[in-house]
Amino acid sequence: MSRSASSAPATADMPAPAQATPLNGPLRLRPLWIALGGLSVAAHLGLIFYGLVPNLVARPLHMALVLPWVFVLPATTRRGIWLGVAIAAAGIAACLWVVLNHAELRNQYGYLESGAQVALSVFLLGLAMEGARRVIGWPLPTVAALVLAYGLLGQHLPGQFGHAGVPLRSFLGTLVITEGGLWGSLTGVSVGVVSIFVIFGAVLNAGEAGQGFMNVAAAAAGRLRGGAAKVSVLSSALFGSISGSASANVASTGAVTLPAMTRLGYPKRLSAAVEAVASSGGQIMPPLMGAGAFVMVELTGVPYTQIMLAALLPAILYFLAVWVGIDAYASRYALRGFPEDERPARRDVAITSAFFLVPFVLLLGAMFWLGFTPQYAAALAILSGFGLLLFDGSGLAVGRAPGRIAEALISAGRQIAMIASIIICASIIIGVLGITGLGVKLTSAIVAGSGGMLWPSLFLTALACLLLGMEVPTTAAYVICVSVAGPALIELGLVPLQAHLFVFWFALLSTITPPVCGAVFIAAGMIGENWLRVAGTAMALGIGLYLIPLGMIANPALIGVAETPALALYAFARVGLGLAALSFALIGRQRALMRVALGAGGLVLLFGAAVWPVGG
Repeated sequence: MSRSASSAPATADMPAPAQATPLNGPLRLRPLWIALGGLSVAAHLGLIFYGLVPNLVARPLHMALVLPWVFVLPATTRRGIWLGVAIAAAGIAACLWVVLNHAELRNQYGYLESGAQVALSVFLLGLAMEGARRVIGWPLPTVAALVLAYGLLGQHLPGQFGHAGVPLRSFLGTLVITEGGLWGSLTGVSVGVVSIFVIFGAVLNAGEAGQGFMNVAAAAAGRLRGGAAKVSVLSSALFGSISGSASANVASTGAVTLPAMTRLGYPKRLSAAVEAVASSGGQIMPPLMGAGAFVMVELTGVPYTQIMLAALLPAILYFLAVWVGIDAYASRYALRGFPEDERPARRDVAITSAFFLVPFVLLLGAMFWLGFTPQYAAALAILSGFGLLLFDGSGLAVGRAPGRIAEALISAGRQIAMIASIIICASIIIGVLGITGLGVKLTSAIVAGSGGMLWPSLFLTALACLLLGMEVPTTAAYVICVSVAGPALIELGLVPLQAHLFVFWFALLSTITPPVCGAVFIAAGMIGENWLRVAGTAMALGIGLYLIPLGMIANPALIGVAETPALALYAFARVGLGLAALSFALIGRQRALMRVALGAGGLVLLFGAAVWPVGG
């Protein structure tokens, strides 16, 4: 099997593959973008290896590095290019002013001392919101603008949602010249962790790692009943472990799997649904989880390795549930696997798999055995990835290396910019919630609205995540929802990691749930099928996305593999059997009575532990 280099649109959740998208804008300046990408990669790696850089230096520099990618690169007209250059130049100057004056600004304790500082603060806040708008559209910056308006005018609101008021210069100063807004801890995550793993993914995607993913998947599942669909599941799980983007997964792995399923006679709605559902798992599959894992580290204080282990069994359950659903469909439609001549040779599998195994083994070994931080381990893996760009499946390919390195640098620069724009804008919202106390008030409202009961609070939170996720990228939706609902859920008895994983999973629902279901739209468009038919099938196949977060609450041992591995595996088996029963009840060909029995049995297995707990 060969991997197509078809176009994969970047999404707000996580970037598209390096090969996916040609440069827009002034193509004749490609060397400049390669240089800027190299500067961004070098700067972020340098921060990891050098370390001791003040936050008010590293974080504004991070924003300065992303501005050309956001405001200049997408421009397609001469006027748009020059306007973008002017905005980016002014923004870089403003960021550098913060960098050069960081020591003096610390001594102002969040108070702006002049009208010029007020003007600069307003400009930087507007720039952050405009950058997010250009990357992902209006919803997130609109939320940020409304929250800012609340911070400035909320003292005029009656009742519990009013606040005492904050002087303008203190309010703006806290957001811009301290670590309480633009340069807060979320931006720190973008600088020190997310950017490093984005570079890691860009380097792997520029080489043969994608082909390795496809070959391993085809060798493992290609001969099975419904093999083409199961290859999609495996390849998306593997690709998603470095991409974290449902849309990028659909466009990349779908370019191979969708035509293959069509050729073998799979129904179009099923083919598109399989790819959409399998690709959505990228954001819940360790190690990256669409940048959510690293944000979770910052918000919970839980070590990255613990979060990765906690997320692993639920992610495997998700893909197993999809696998079982595919098997049920395969029995209905007599779906066959790949013919022998279309499956990769063992030699090809062994060779191409090294292109992702070597960096991954180095990454995991450095974290778990050598005790390095995730970002330092990823930096070492990046260096090995650059070395592998000198090779392809047939051996040394030095002549291809410059082009691959250029693609990796451009992709990394663009993807860092996209993620950073989202996170910096979300940081404004988190900053205002902290300044005004609005987060605490909303938490109290959730607790009161649920009558102080956990499960009603969970359903209210799930609904909020679904609604917000329809218009806001997964990571941003997670950050906003968990800032409001997380304390309420913890107050009602959940441990912090449970609450955060629950919110994160439900923030992902909009990838396959109408009316806004980005992964479904892309898959349906690629195969030429009605998106509503695809969405219905996707929701049946992706039932785990709706039930596993609730299963984590009913079976808390499921995320405790690091502390109680035996109980975690028992919970894994119980939830897995429950999901399998429910999948066959929804999809299988059994008689109605048997389907009802399977559904009831599945629900008991999933949620019975909430009534009859065992351990955890």
